[in-house]
Amino acid sequence: MFPPENKPFLRDGVTLRLGIFGGTFNPPHVGHLRLAEEVAPLFGLTRILFIPCHLPPHKSVRYIAPPEDRLEMTHRACADNPLFEVSDMEIAARGPSYTVRTLEAFAARRDEELFFILGTDSLREIHTWKDHERLFSLANFVVVTRPGVDFRSAWAELPASLRAQFHESGDEMIHGTSTRLMPAPVEGLKVSSTLIRTLIREGKSIRYLVTESVRSYIMDRKLYRQ
Repeated sequence: MFPPENKPFLRDGVTLRLGIFGGTFNPPHVGHLRLAEEVAPLFGLTRILFIPCHLPPHKSVRYIAPPEDRLEMTHRACADNPLFEVSDMEIAARGPSYTVRTLEAFAARRDEELFFILGTDSLREIHTWKDHERLFSLANFVVVTRPGVDFRSAWAELPASLRAQFHESGDEMIHGTSTRLMPAPVEGLKVSSTLIRTLIREGKSIRYLVTESVRSYIMDRKLYRQ
């Protein structure tokens, strides 16, 4: 894989940088959208691709809406932002969704520099992911602070053998393949899918926590009520 600074990712004089935002999106909410909106200009991303997973291998939640519903809600949530796109690639693949397979598919194309977006809570557990050591040779990683876990503390929890593959450069960590692990100083919104599902079960309003198109879909489909 070419080092980021040497990749010929140009179209009409514009460097092509793809943000990959994977997740369960159960449901997608305004916190997801705001996070992507803030990350994009920080890293010069030319588009952000939301990829709902089919089956999360590392999450155990009380209820996961059917993949087709989560995909449709994500489409609706992203519909009015030209920077955002949605992919069904992990849902179409069926089975557990592994980040390494998704990144391999994009890295093989070599037509955009890749920036995988994740939270500090995920970073500190990334050594439990499938083929985790290969992940950092496939994309840059943008790390967004999650409540109670800052970038440095998450980094310190990684196995020493994994940290040894990087060297420090300012606030960033540079992998041996020249990809970067970068903290993202974003404000974000304190909204969670868990909160939304709880409110629905309790018969409370979720208005303004999700887009109106997503709220209407949830109500029409009677999702998350059990």
